[in-house]
Amino acid sequence: MGDERKKRTNRSSNNDNEKKRRFSFFGFGRKDGPGVDPNEEPILKNPNFGNFFVFYFRKFRELLSINLLLVFGNFPIFFFLFSRAGYFGIKSTMPDEWLFAPLFGAYQINPSPVISALYGIYGKQIPIVVNTVGTLVLHYLTYLVIFTFGPVNVGITYLLRNMLRGEPVFFMSDFFQTIKKNLKQAISLGIIDILGLFLLIYDVIFFWNSLNSVMMYIFFYLSLLMLVVFIFMRFYAYLMLVTFDLKIKKIIKNSLIFAILGIKRNIVALVGYIFVFAFNYCALAIYFPIGIILPFVIVPATLMAINVYTAYPKIKEIMIDPYYTEDGKPISDEPACDTQT
Repeated sequence: MGDERKKRTNRSSNNDNEKKRRFSFFGFGRKDGPGVDPNEEPILKNPNFGNFFVFYFRKFRELLSINLLLVFGNFPIFFFLFSRAGYFGIKSTMPDEWLFAPLFGAYQINPSPVISALYGIYGKQIPIVVNTVGTLVLHYLTYLVIFTFGPVNVGITYLLRNMLRGEPVFFMSDFFQTIKKNLKQAISLGIIDILGLFLLIYDVIFFWNSLNSVMMYIFFYLSLLMLVVFIFMRFYAYLMLVTFDLKIKKIIKNSLIFAILGIKRNIVALVGYIFVFAFNYCALAIYFPIGIILPFVIVPATLMAINVYTAYPKIKEIMIDPYYTEDGKPISDEPACDTQT
């Protein structure tokens, strides 16, 4: 009886382990975390351009998991995609030319050969989708992203920071605990982030389409410069939120300072952004399905990895190393700021 019970227990344990391995393909479901290889060379000892690719491909599997958290964490984007796809709208047609109405009236009164020919040219119809209540509901549900964008970015930034440090990462528990711990600040920073990006991108597009005077050129380049600086600030804002106990106002101020102090790394990161977007665009042009799938698989996680790899070494150099020892203990009794775990 005892041997039979042991066999059943071992068989059950093996089945559980097999399920756990299958479930852990993307890094989820691991209670013990992925762990750290003791033979791995710490990236932070030399965070140069080449070591970014070492870090990226070393953690590529984890980045796939992070991308899933980014996509599904910001689930309101799916409401937007469904609303724009037209599945809940009414499909109809409308004239493509403004001459359609007078030509249609003239054709009804006197269908002469000339009017018939003109009607054939200018009477072309194009398909349209008329919004319904369902479409509008999906459209407004999209605005929920202002409550998910910041918290998800905070949780992902914490995971990537620990991965860059070479610390063990417990994906789900670390992700949700970080969000819970910083929820109010994360939502506030996320709203500022979304509004800043929206307004600056809108300004750049508006002035680009209005380049008809010297003043418009000046406004365009000023808007473009402000957008670039804001992107640089984003590299540091979420990292400081999860690393230090700072108010939002202080985080924004420090982010602006780091946008200038880390200008070399920031420019290289911006080039990386451009390369990622260009690669995705080329994928769309060459084979459309791949270009559509990439953002749901790896692109957002790649951009976040660029953010953290760019910003954390500079933050560590200026805000951590002068005040803390390698084991995290303050050098003086009054450190410059409090750190979070």
